[in-house]
This record gives sequence, structure tokens and C-alpha cells, in this order.
Amino acid sequence: MAHIDLRDLDDDDLDAVGALLSDPDEVAPPGVDAADREGLDQWVARRRADPDATILVVTESGGFAGAAAAYTLDGEREVAWWIASHARGRGVGADAVRLLAALEPERPLYARVSASEAPPEAMLERIGFTEVTPSAGRPLRYVLPPTLE
Repeated sequence: MAHIDLRDLDDDDLDAVGALLSDPDEVAPPGVDAADREGLDQWVARRRADPDATILVVTESGGFAGAAAAYTLDGEREVAWWIASHARGRGVGADAVRLLAALEPERPLYARVSASEAPPEAMLERIGFTEVTPSAGRPLRYVLPPTLE
């Protein structure tokens, strides 16, 4: 099995992140036009300047496999991830979210999934997230609740 890890985003990763977010199967972060490299660079710069945001690269055996982020939105801590097409369907996303959740001490921890993304829904449930979407809400919303110690 390949080794999955997270590392800090470097400027050298921006081309790969741009290509990843341009994938029609991926949902770019709100406010990011993946076709606009300058806009992507500005989004990354804002995240890097925000002491409350984390943006990381997902690696598989040392190679680029995606990106992951954690940030506070409307007072709630959220995680997001984007996995390259060559790394999908093999547990890379699940491992990346587990690693990111382990780095994030705040609970509850939230995640959002597009209503059309069945594999991420199942993955979040497998690793302990619970759906908390309002009945007509979209995107789907999940929470990793606090654990009893």
C-alpha cells in the first residue's frame, strides 16, 4: 500500500493544484476560478496569510496526489480536500482526511460535500463523520463530533 502524507504547500505545487482544481470532477473552493491562475495564486496567498487557515499537499509515496485545507467559516472549523484523478478510489482521500483531522484539535470539525459526490459521502461516514445537513440543504454537511476521553 502506498504511503499517504500531508506536507506544507510550496510555490512549486501551484501548477499541480491549478490542474487539479481545473478537473471537471473536482469542486474548486468558493471564490476560486481554477482557470484563472492569478486568482488561484491570490486565493493561496490569502490562505497563507491567514493564521487560522492551513493549506497542505496530499502526497502518495512522495508524489503529488491532491490538496487539503482547514479553515474557520462562520465560526466553525472545516476541512476540505481535493484528490487528483490518478489517486481516487484507493483510499487516498480517506487517509488524507484522517491525517488532516488528526492535525486539527478543534471539535466539532465540519466538512461539506457536493450533493452529487457519493464516494466522499461514504468515506466521511466510514471515518467517523455524521451527516448534519438541514433537510433541504445543499451541499451536504458532515460533522466529526467531539470524542469522549
